[in-house]
Amino acid sequence: MLMDGHTHTEFCPHGSREPVEKMIQRAIGLGMKKYCITEHAPLPPDFKQSYEGSSSGIDEASMEMSDMPAYMKQMKSLQEKYKSDIEISIGFEVDYLQGFEDFTKRFLDEYGPQTQESILSVHFMKGTDGKFWCIDNGFEDFEQGFKDFLDTPQHVFREYYFSVQKSVKADLGKYRPIRIGHMSLVRKYQDHFHLTEDLNDENMSLAQNILFDVKAQHRQLDLNLAGLYKPYCNDFYPGKQILKQAESIGIPIVYGSDAHDIESVGHGIHLINTITNY
Repeated sequence: MLMDGHTHTEFCPHGSREPVEKMIQRAIGLGMKKYCITEHAPLPPDFKQSYEGSSSGIDEASMEMSDMPAYMKQMKSLQEKYKSDIEISIGFEVDYLQGFEDFTKRFLDEYGPQTQESILSVHFMKGTDGKFWCIDNGFEDFEQGFKDFLDTPQHVFREYYFSVQKSVKADLGKYRPIRIGHMSLVRKYQDHFHLTEDLNDENMSLAQNILFDVKAQHRQLDLNLAGLYKPYCNDFYPGKQILKQAESIGIPIVYGSDAHDIESVGHGIHLINTITNY
């Protein structure tokens, strides 16, 4: 089924603010049968005390709790309006933040019954001074936040995949997200920092263990093509090593454009058959 499993809306502070209705109309025009709306879920109110880095990395990361009534109302209205044209799935892209699992679970317990499917992602991990740093808010923040690791790229990868592993193992309750988002986002600036292409044996073993958990939990993997169009990434997430392993053990792979604007809906979807037949 032709679908887009990872998209955003005008509620995203770091997006284009273009109307999601126009994005849905583009998906219909591209012949899609399903469209998943997965806006960035609100972060815990006290997370700011544990964060370091540019203010935009946290202030523009996600919706606020005050946005939730309007978000849910609008998405449900569009779901009903276009139900004869396309299946619209409402959900969130939920951040995994170690130590804040209780907040995330409470949020999902409250809003999960109103949603169909969500994504679980790692955008923040601990680095310099023991603080959380955003891994995709500019290479300057990445360098400052993970300067102790950058001399050994495999160390950066290992810290990231430890966080992903914790996210998959976390008890987030009945409404835990079904799909693991862009499982190589740590590579967003790989060309700038000359990060090695392949995971070493230790990190690949760690990634495989994560995938075994994903499989055992009957979850899915986000095949996110946004990285192909990022100037310092030029590759899809989760990359060919992890994708090949995920396919070999039968994990469902779901295409996602990660669109934050109208033009990006369906971005790269013509490459899916090529990518999944590496």
